[in-house]
Amino acid sequence: RNWYHEFDRSNFSVEDAARSGRPRTAINEETIDAVRSIIEDDPHSAYEQIEHTLGIGSSAVNSIIHEYLKLHKMCTRWVPHQLTNDQKQFCIQLCRDSLERFEGGQSCRVFDIITDDESWFYHYDPTTKEQSKVWVSQTDPRSTKVHRYKSSGKRMVAIFHMKSGLIKSILLERVETVTKRWYVDSCLPQVFETVSEWRQKTGLRGLILHDDNARPHRAGIVPNKNEIK
Repeated sequence: RNWYHEFDRSNFSVEDAARSGRPRTAINEETIDAVRSIIEDDPHSAYEQIEHTLGIGSSAVNSIIHEYLKLHKMCTRWVPHQLTNDQKQFCIQLCRDSLERFEGGQSCRVFDIITDDESWFYHYDPTTKEQSKVWVSQTDPRSTKVHRYKSSGKRMVAIFHMKSGLIKSILLERVETVTKRWYVDSCLPQVFETVSEWRQKTGLRGLILHDDNARPHRAGIVPNKNEIK
């Protein structure tokens, strides 16, 4: 219909008419390099930040990012800890030694191992999915992030699991840290009760406790700590 009216007015041009707004010249080598520099300094940069910094329109920013720099936003992948190369290698070697000891997981003894550890669980205000996005090119690997912002709220939880799955998670109520008395008198009895329910035929016989060298775990009041007969 619009074309009909234009032709009826003897306007046979098919070119775009002049429009108000910033000219296309906002996209040039200088602004492209400027946008690239901003994103390299802060991969979380938003469109509004770039527009305000360079004084160019949103359409120009969008064209530079997607058409010229070939970038797109992707959410960062969360990892629990930022390990060093030595720490990663140690974990790999430990897993290999365990596989050799327990015949690559084929030994039935792996079902007798119960692993435990304690950890602080922090209360914090997580970033939104939009805040976690960063600019990446088509060839860049997916970036990761580690939670570092912790609030004052935290709770200690002891977690026990076996090859068959999670056995027990125990929340410390009125103590700030794990003590040997709490570990022996309160924590282990709850775990042993749950294990006995899971293993009605064998009970606690042959159970192997695998933990770290924390004082409560190594306490002399813990009898037969390595293996329960």
